[in-house]
Amino acid sequence: MNWDKDAIFKALADSTRRLILDELSERNEMTLYELTARLIMKHNLTISRQAIAKHLTTLEDAGLVKSERKGKYRVLMFNKEPLKDLLKGWIE
Repeated sequence: MNWDKDAIFKALADSTRRLILDELSERNEMTLYELTARLIMKHNLTISRQAIAKHLTTLEDAGLVKSERKGKYRVLMFNKEPLKDLLKGWIE
């Protein structure tokens, strides 16, 4: 699949979004509440769930985060494929 390279780089340009990806790569499948708690407690961020949700929208638009409903919760997952596709041309 062809991913929008500009959207990927835009998503990676923000340090908070990179922290979100770090957390999702460490522990895949988290709810927004779990992710918010980890960012606040582990990284001492002062950020609201609404702000994290906006960052997640950018990450989802770039294809770096997927989400699906499981019961009443939306579960977030890190998608590595856009990064692999982006770097494949430079590394190989």
